[in-house]
Amino acid sequence: MFEAFSTPHNRRRALLLFAVCGVLAAAAGAVGIDDNPLGVSLAFLSATALVLAFVHPWRTARQFRRLVYASVVGFVALAVLSNVFEAAAAKAGVQSPFEGLLNGAGAVFFLIAILLCPPGLLVGVIGAVVTSRRERHSRPDSPVA
Repeated sequence: MFEAFSTPHNRRRALLLFAVCGVLAAAAGAVGIDDNPLGVSLAFLSATALVLAFVHPWRTARQFRRLVYASVVGFVALAVLSNVFEAAAAKAGVQSPFEGLLNGAGAVFFLIAILLCPPGLLVGVIGAVVTSRRERHSRPDSPVA
């Protein structure tokens, strides 16, 4: 993760991707993501730029495969946590001071699961395929295609 900030070139590229992420997120907020395909697309593009800001210096398929695994496990874990916090909020009751906090935590976990894990999975799969093909063709004993 910190490889994105290790050299001045990587740092500039990461900051550019963070800026793109911010602009796309602001555009998604301005358009609205509630039942709006354009807004949802902008939000997913923003999350994809966020993921790319951290993984752009990666050069091995193994790193991208780990991102795929982390995205799948993260999606499941965050979805379960979202449901657990929603159930705990319902169990706490309307009069409880923790009800709003538990509902908010459940919503945050749900949004992370829905908006960050799918772009992580997409970037991981594409990155793993591209880097594995590059690794396979760069070996001296590989047949020429």
